[in-house]
Amino acid sequence: MVKALPRSPLAPESFADLPSIDGVRLATGATGVKYKGRDDLLLCVLDRGSSIAGVLTNSKTCSAPVDLCRANLQKGKVRAIVVNASNANAFTGKAGVRTVEATSAAACRIVGCDASEVYLASTGVIGEPLDPAPITSRLAGLNGAATGDAWMAAARAIMTTDTFPKLATATARLGGKTVTINGIAKGSGMIAPDMATMLCFVFTDAGLPRGPMQKMLADAADRSFNSITVDGDTSTSDTLLLCATGKSGSAPKGVRSIDDASLKSFRKALDSVLQDLAHQTVRDGEGASKFVAVSVTGAETDTAARRIGLAVANSPLVKTAIAGEDANWGRIVMAVGKSGEKADRDKLKIRIGGVLVASRGSVHPGYDEDELVPHMKGQHIDIAVDVGVGKGRATVWTCDLTHGYIDINGSYRS
Repeated sequence: MVKALPRSPLAPESFADLPSIDGVRLATGATGVKYKGRDDLLLCVLDRGSSIAGVLTNSKTCSAPVDLCRANLQKGKVRAIVVNASNANAFTGKAGVRTVEATSAAACRIVGCDASEVYLASTGVIGEPLDPAPITSRLAGLNGAATGDAWMAAARAIMTTDTFPKLATATARLGGKTVTINGIAKGSGMIAPDMATMLCFVFTDAGLPRGPMQKMLADAADRSFNSITVDGDTSTSDTLLLCATGKSGSAPKGVRSIDDASLKSFRKALDSVLQDLAHQTVRDGEGASKFVAVSVTGAETDTAARRIGLAVANSPLVKTAIAGEDANWGRIVMAVGKSGEKADRDKLKIRIGGVLVASRGSVHPGYDEDELVPHMKGQHIDIAVDVGVGKGRATVWTCDLTHGYIDINGSYRS
């Protein structure tokens, strides 16, 4: 049996209670492929007419399920999503393709839909063939048992090294009516998303035009999942899907742009859900004991600011210093310098916990490291960097790097 990990000290004290969404049913089951005594299979069933948008990993060694999602997103319709958390079905060659085909065909038969309306996601060990039988044999029973209130079970079923389930919800006004957005996610390690997160599934009863729906999701992912990192590694399986049933409020006809005023409330709520889930992913970083926000201002562009922020957030030297509660700001200087983005050494300013520690190319006059001791001992660390060359700004989020990360990943396959 795979040993359960202790809950992250950064876990939320309580979890969001997600309401049902008209047109969405969920059910979970156990395949026994890797985990014993827990569910590791999720089936989401959506009513006819539901639409979908998605952003997927840019990894050149992406999984077979990602290939399927990428192809089916071209048509933009969804009836079923099947997720397994026991095996990534990545780098498994033709065997992986056959597993995807068998699973998709089974879902089509059970739900009664076209193959282009089925989406798959898998997470777990890379490079091990995945037998479809433990999955396909369970789908009919899951379809019969699916309900609209199984959100917590769904969030738990897709976990791997996660120590807590990740859920978020929000409401918005659209077309004069209130609509709901629910999201679940999994992710703990191999987190430096490139267009999405490990796995994230978002559902709404809103009716959304296809073009703006895709653009809203991509933009929201950029501000959330593409702005987090745990260890600098991008997964082969990163999948973020947004499904809309259209059962409640709908955007007015003729909406072509995400800047349309009618979409403002929905965009804000979607941003809230994705950022909440992204932050939970960082808080569950493997071995994490501290949640770290890195804010960058004064960069040449917003994109440059994020790259600088990620250079700081991905630095093992910065992350281990934070784990050791050491305000070693010289490591932040190093990370800014290696980012490849423009920065003025003599205008650079660094603040930790609001305390100015470096300015004008040197330690700030009067800086007393004792001031930072309480902040460094806390669970939330704030780093602010101004690089002094422009107006670009961005914030990224990460966690510290402890020996717990080695313990988890050194025994991941055992």
